[in-house]
Amino acid sequence: MVTGCMETAHIKNMIAVRFADPQAAMDLRELLVAVAEREGATPKDAELARGASFIYNYIEQVPYMLTVAWTSARSVGLETEIESILEMVESYWIEDNDVIPDSIGIIGLLDDAYCSLLSMQTMSDFYQLLTGKFLFPDDLTTANGIMRKIIGEPYATELDSIVSKTVLDAHVKEAVKLLANPEKQELFASHATIWNHGPVKELPLDQLAGLGLTGD
Repeated sequence: MVTGCMETAHIKNMIAVRFADPQAAMDLRELLVAVAEREGATPKDAELARGASFIYNYIEQVPYMLTVAWTSARSVGLETEIESILEMVESYWIEDNDVIPDSIGIIGLLDDAYCSLLSMQTMSDFYQLLTGKFLFPDDLTTANGIMRKIIGEPYATELDSIVSKTVLDAHVKEAVKLLANPEKQELFASHATIWNHGPVKELPLDQLAGLGLTGD
């Protein structure tokens, strides 16, 4: 449970252990070959390497983004809400038998990372929609979309549901609405979704077309 600060030591350790596994690179290559085939693409070795680099970068930035989100949310009066969301995120990382079991190596971290970063982006999107400001400077919408394709169905939809329920139960919408001015509150009332926003800062996502991951 979150208690006064965002602890990421356990998550960092899990990531370090998986990254150090000699089998990790081969597992990612095999996964990306299967994903590309599913997307109708035939990637070259260099494209597979770039895809693996994207996955490494995506997972590696989770502890940093959790800390940034924790600090930013507390600074604008959303401490209770971010604590509730981060409690779920931390519990998910601890759980071994989750949507993609942690026991299968680096691939077992894909769902943990996606769940974490999608949760943070969702909260930031609510905040931006209602206040006109981003909760934190990084926009992971496109990166999350690519990771969603890599994870695939039915797992991605199950993870989306977990995140949606967590944000709903944390009452983020209600809390952020109290921070918005009347004009923004009216804008909020007219929006049914908060999932698509323009980029602010993203992971390097160019040159992934060969894997079939950058299309709509």
